[in-house]
This record gives sequence, structure tokens and C-alpha cells, in this order.
Amino acid sequence: MTDKPSVLFVCVHNAGRSQMAAGWLSHLAGDRIEVRSAGSAPAEGVNPVAVEAMREVGIDIADQKPKILTPESVQASDVVITMGCGDVCPIFPGKRYEDWKLDDPAGQGIEAVRPIRDEIRTRIEKLVGEVLPA
Repeated sequence: MTDKPSVLFVCVHNAGRSQMAAGWLSHLAGDRIEVRSAGSAPAEGVNPVAVEAMREVGIDIADQKPKILTPESVQASDVVITMGCGDVCPIFPGKRYEDWKLDDPAGQGIEAVRPIRDEIRTRIEKLVGEVLPA
């Protein structure tokens, strides 16, 4: 356990939205926030269109691997952001939970994924301001 805040991003496949969010948070907060992502039914790999969309803004998530959501990862996080994973996320008292309604980039082309990427950035910028002390 570290003394810096930790954020967990959860979506079903841990291949698009949650990976882009983790990439944005790592990029914008550096090492000031511990970043995790997971999925309730992880895919084999990260969505290549999500990788391309993030690469366009100078963030490389190509080396990331989808991970399974565990109760331990939720318990170890201060903030849990869900993105369309329904009720599979375990609930622990004292954690901050948010559900971000975002379109799923799965099966979408780059033109459809760019606005999702940009919306995630806007939400991450707000989150950084809320999680880090001023």
C-alpha cells in the first residue's frame, strides 16, 4: 500500500475505455496517482483502434494487457471508476465509486473512438483535480 491515491478503471473487456482512461491518468498525473485497470471478462488484447486513438495524442498503450477484476484490486483502490460493467464490481465501504457512461469503442472505427478518447480526457482532468491535493 502506498500513501498516494489510487484509481481503478473497470469495464467489461478492459480493452478500450478503461485502458484509454488509465493511459490518460498516467500521462496527466505522472507517478502522483497509482493507476489500475481491469475487466470483468478481459479480452485477449487491447483494442487496436483505442491504441491508435491514444497514439494520435502521444500516449502509447500498446504494451498494456487486459486484466481480470479482483476484489483485491478494488479493495486496494481509493477511487473505482466503472464504465459499463454492470453490477460485477465488488463494493467495499469507504471507497469512492463513479459510473462513467461512455460509448463502447469495440467494433468502432477511429472516427467514432476519437470523441470517446477526448471525453475520457476531460473526465480524467476533472478527476485529477479532485483526487490530488491542491
